[in-house]
Amino acid sequence: MPSAFQFQCHLVLIFLAASKGETRYLEVRDAGEDDPFLLLSEDLKRELSAGQIYRRSLRCIDMLSIEGQFTFTADQPQLHCATFFIGEPEELITIDYDFVNIDCQGGDFLKVFDGWILKGEKFPSSLDHPLTTSQRYVDFCESGNIQRSIRSSQNVAMIFFRIHQPGNGFTVTVKKNSNLFPCNVISQTPSGRFTMVIPHQHRNCSFSIIYPVVIKISDLILGHLNGLFLKKPSAGCAGVGDFVELLGGAGLDPSKMFPLADLCHSFHGSAQMKIGCDNTVLRMVSSGKHINRVTFEYHQLDLQETETRKENTIEEFCFPSI
Repeated sequence: MPSAFQFQCHLVLIFLAASKGETRYLEVRDAGEDDPFLLLSEDLKRELSAGQIYRRSLRCIDMLSIEGQFTFTADQPQLHCATFFIGEPEELITIDYDFVNIDCQGGDFLKVFDGWILKGEKFPSSLDHPLTTSQRYVDFCESGNIQRSIRSSQNVAMIFFRIHQPGNGFTVTVKKNSNLFPCNVISQTPSGRFTMVIPHQHRNCSFSIIYPVVIKISDLILGHLNGLFLKKPSAGCAGVGDFVELLGGAGLDPSKMFPLADLCHSFHGSAQMKIGCDNTVLRMVSSGKHINRVTFEYHQLDLQETETRKENTIEEFCFPSI
């Protein structure tokens, strides 16, 4: 049975898997339609490629994975609303306020959050984000015209809003920008391949996959001698400045997840790991002394794979949840 975390994420992410690689064209239907999810037509793709701006209205709870102009107009008091934005791993998201008509004095608000927050858990975690938690919120009612354009630090962002008066609302334009060195990423799909590079930067980067997965690390360069160390109660990479760790759990925040394995040293080859948790995270910790790089691929774990252990496979975790 799916967990509560997976059910929550279904609203904002899991439906993207249906696109089979065409996730950038997946959108949520308008509120009046029966099917909540829609793969955009070829005609609309051609329109977008020709430079036309895609426009539609927002629902109280919504998900956007495409550029365009989006408008929310309250038809009744809407007190607990959020829109989640997601791009490709190598993209940043810019949100521009085009028009805002809300009553800040009457209790309305419109806030952008740099990342995602779900049931009190944040991605990226506070340990991995360059800004403090308070700095990650941009409140329109406090900044007004001072900051009408906000850019995310990773491929996900979101807005929270509350509007009491019917007829009030806002319009935003969403754009994507290239990110040469993607750091914190939420995957749009349950399968893929990715190379994470941290070039002489003292920072921590997490790649989050909100599915049980098989993950195979094929290349790891950390500036150390060869070796692979699995996490044990009395061992790990705590004394090493640069390492990769595998985490698993049932929430969004990597800092609250269970550590499954540490990879402390460079290697070439294959280390395959089966992780049956609701959320799997590969996290690289970098001291800034080296150019660190890790290449990995992943696919959704099925029940048959839980029955067969392979060489270099980490001990199973979280399998009762799938």
